[in-house]
Parts: sequence; structure tokens; C-alpha cells
Amino acid sequence: MPHETDAKKIVRPLRSGEITIPAAFRKQLGIDEQSLLQMSITDGELRIKPGAVREVTQGSLWLRDLYNYFAPVREEAQAKGYSEDEINDAIDAAVSAVRASQRARNVCLISCSTCSGWVVGSV
Repeated sequence: MPHETDAKKIVRPLRSGEITIPAAFRKQLGIDEQSLLQMSITDGELRIKPGAVREVTQGSLWLRDLYNYFAPVREEAQAKGYSEDEINDAIDAAVSAVRASQRARNVCLISCSTCSGWVVGSV
């Protein structure tokens, strides 16, 4: 009797590309209608295996790292009597100023041959 990893079956894909995983394979791998499958192409072979799902933490890791990096600055501002809302407002204002500055650098005056004047354009 062949080892369970040696099991093989020929299947035909449907027009939409769907294939049916044989019931014996699904049972052996513990695949049910709630399972997620990981597909990959390795050495010219299509490989499908049950996928593990990780719990995703809310927010992005880089944003959390950035927040933690500036934690001492926030603590210092709070120690000086600034509220969390005031700190956040100051951050929002600084971000808006940087974005406005970037937009201003991406805009220039372009000579308009149609109206013999100048128009504002983006670079």
C-alpha cells in the first residue's frame, strides 16, 4: 500500500479553472468548507496545502514603532501640561504643513502658447 504522501489522482479543471480536491485527500489533510488553502508554484508544480491563519493586530507595525519611538516626546509634552488632544492637533498641523509644502514643490508655472500667458501645472 502506498504511503499517504505518495497519493496521486488525476483531475480535470473546469472551464473556470476550478478543480475538485478528492474527498480522500480532503479527509487526510483535514480540509473542510471553512479551510483556507495556500497555493504555490514550486519547481513547475502547483502545490496546495492547508493554510494557517495568523491573527492580525489592528494597525500597522511601522506606525506602532513610530508611535513608540516618539513616546518620550509625548510624555515630555504631557508633563508640561499639554493634553493628548493638543498633542494630536499639533501633530496633525505639522503633517498638513509638510503635505502642503510637498504639493507646492510639485506645482510650477508653465508658459501657455494658446493664451500667451502663464498657467499653473504639475511637474
